[in-house]
Amino acid sequence: MMYLLDTHVIIWCAERREDKLSPKAKEIILDAANSIYISTASLWEVAIKIGLGKITVSFERLLNEVENAGFQILHPENKYLKKLFDLPQIHKDPFDRLIIATAISEEMTLLTADDNIQKYDVQWAW
Repeated sequence: MMYLLDTHVIIWCAERREDKLSPKAKEIILDAANSIYISTASLWEVAIKIGLGKITVSFERLLNEVENAGFQILHPENKYLKKLFDLPQIHKDPFDRLIIATAISEEMTLLTADDNIQKYDVQWAW
């Protein structure tokens, strides 16, 4: 299956905070049969949070962890941006909205613990 990681999941993986992941999330990430993706929107969000001092992992380390884990990076496409217009205004966070639009457009399951994201018509797991 194809999974798209929400930003907090990427951060927890980079910080090696497996204790924050649900047992199902760990299983999904570690299963070699699954294809794991991250959005460029998440990388942008992480860069901003690092700059604001909200998280302490270095951006270089995060990128190394992403590469070492074999996660694939998805860059924004027009179809993701068009999908944004169809989304209800449940969540105001522009990064999360783009991640949701990406998951819907690519028919991926979004791996997230965020209750607000789970209110959208998007496949999700946690």
